[in-house]
Amino acid sequence: MGRGGKCAILVLIGVLLAAPVSWQAAPARAAAETLRIGYSTWVGYGPLFLARDKRFFDETGVNAELVNIEDPKLRFAALAAGKLDGLVTTLDTMSLYWKPTFQFQAVLGLDDSKGGDGIVARTTIRAITDLRGKRVAVNRGSVSDFFLNVILHDHGMTEKDLTIVNMRQDDAGAAFLGGKVDAAVTWEPWLSRAKRAPGGHVLIDSSKTPGLIVDVLLFRRDVIKAHPEAIKAVVAGWYRAVDYWKQNPDDADAVMAKAVGGWLKDVKTFKETLDGVRYYDQAINKQYMAPGGQIYVTAQKAIDTWTAFGRITVKMGAGDLVNAEFVRAM
Repeated sequence: MGRGGKCAILVLIGVLLAAPVSWQAAPARAAAETLRIGYSTWVGYGPLFLARDKRFFDETGVNAELVNIEDPKLRFAALAAGKLDGLVTTLDTMSLYWKPTFQFQAVLGLDDSKGGDGIVARTTIRAITDLRGKRVAVNRGSVSDFFLNVILHDHGMTEKDLTIVNMRQDDAGAAFLGGKVDAAVTWEPWLSRAKRAPGGHVLIDSSKTPGLIVDVLLFRRDVIKAHPEAIKAVVAGWYRAVDYWKQNPDDADAVMAKAVGGWLKDVKTFKETLDGVRYYDQAINKQYMAPGGQIYVTAQKAIDTWTAFGRITVKMGAGDLVNAEFVRAM
């Protein structure tokens, strides 16, 4: 999934935070509070734009300003600096940035991957255990790395059993098609391309791991405390947008493709990519964020995985990352 963007040199963070931000927002009602939400170009975030452009946010009583920042490092830096109130990202990614001195919580599930992420491999590799000793391309520290490690763990393996080649998801897919690696952890359109390539197939995809790769909407803890009604309005606006999409998919897809833009600006591409995603409506969120629900299971799995790799060094638990009060109250 295109949630990450290119890695940036850390010194650019200061430049970003000092530079003017290009806002994308609908005109606000005078009485509405404003929440600034950072995003990257991804089909799963489409209903945010639908809620903005169909004025569902206006109707629920909030002005949501959507700010494009592709790199997650820069997105979280902007959040820490107060340039953003919240952002959208995958649940596993947010666990990497949480600190006792920089706290935020997921308030809503947005979408999950139901086949849009996966591992492509040569046809001679028929099982996960066949990856032993093979050259596998994966973006270290990304959602793809998280997906790979959960799959390996479920089969009694670790990345030490593989020969890891570190590269971005799109580059990994291209490297596989070019015969440079035996397998790659990637996303669409590379999964479909691998299916059509001689000698290639999809070894496993995220349709086999429901609820594992999930995008969430998060806000800083101080914003949650200071602006609960505005956050409630964002949640309500998202629900209205998803309901509208279910009833008017063609119109909704056209609006979202145009608004999200980038590589998804063509509505055909948008629709094809959306086939591998499930939007979370109110009913799904109620179940997902119920006490002991999947969000807590996945959050703890992410914490445990990244802690084992030394990527998380602070003490934290799933409850630190999740605030289900807005979902449960509606």
